[in-house]
Amino acid sequence: MKILTRTEELILLAVWRLKDRAYSVSIHEEISKLSGKVWSLGSIYMPLERLVKRRLLQTYLSEYTPERGGRHKRIYELTKDGMHALDKIREIQDKVWDGVPRFNVRESK
Repeated sequence: MKILTRTEELILLAVWRLKDRAYSVSIHEEISKLSGKVWSLGSIYMPLERLVKRRLLQTYLSEYTPERGGRHKRIYELTKDGMHALDKIREIQDKVWDGVPRFNVRESK
């Protein structure tokens, strides 16, 4: 299995956290909140499509929503392969960080 990029990891984690509310805008907001950085909405579309092609995510259309002018939302859902990929990347990160102490470094302003 191909190792996830950091962006893919954040997106999969956001989808898992959001459950049935995981659509592009809410995913964008969640990864911005998780990372503490401002992401452009466009920056998540390519990774989302890549994750669907790799079958780590699946999609379905929501019911019509009045706030979207009666249009559907494309909801993303984590697949078993997606869960496996997250477990694998966590395992790798745990090994890489094992024995490395926390660094007492402050961000410069």
